[in-house]
Amino acid sequence: MAVYDRFARFYDRLFAPFESRFLRAWRKESLAELPTGADILELGCGTGANFELYPPFRRAVSTELSKKMIDIAVGRSCGSALLQADAQHLPFPANSFDAAFATLVFCSIPDPNAAFSELRRVLRPNGTVILLEHVRPPGIAGRLFDVLNIATTALIDDHFNRQTADLAKTAGLEVKEVRKKAGGIVNLIVCRNV
Repeated sequence: MAVYDRFARFYDRLFAPFESRFLRAWRKESLAELPTGADILELGCGTGANFELYPPFRRAVSTELSKKMIDIAVGRSCGSALLQADAQHLPFPANSFDAAFATLVFCSIPDPNAAFSELRRVLRPNGTVILLEHVRPPGIAGRLFDVLNIATTALIDDHFNRQTADLAKTAGLEVKEVRKKAGGIVNLIVCRNV
């Protein structure tokens, strides 16, 4: 959390070139997979880059671990409730949401298995999980990501070489589809809570 608190005021400027070129389109494609008129949960809303892309909802809760990120996100709120919360310990009763999503979040969660377990708990049966994550790509690029991972985990707690779809499946989610972006460096992962 301390890393992202320090990083918060620079976050949007740092990601602006990526947002305009491809991230915004990928975010839009990801959130289009969410059901409309549902109770939805966002893990790691950051500064609120996804807010204007939320589908029409009955109730939306946007969580973020970093207080400084939330301070920025408040000004962009789309009617969702903003809550400081750890994805590994969600403060919601079981079966609270129809769908959940995260964009560029699971790389920075210390224990992704705990977060997936919590997601499964707070989602209703057959609930939707949408993930847009950078992952370890295939081939020689994957080996490069393994090397980069040493630096990124030490500097910003970011695991560059996670295989998020495999982690979701191991946690008990049904992985329905994986759409590879940028040669497999980014995956849009569509899951169902079984």
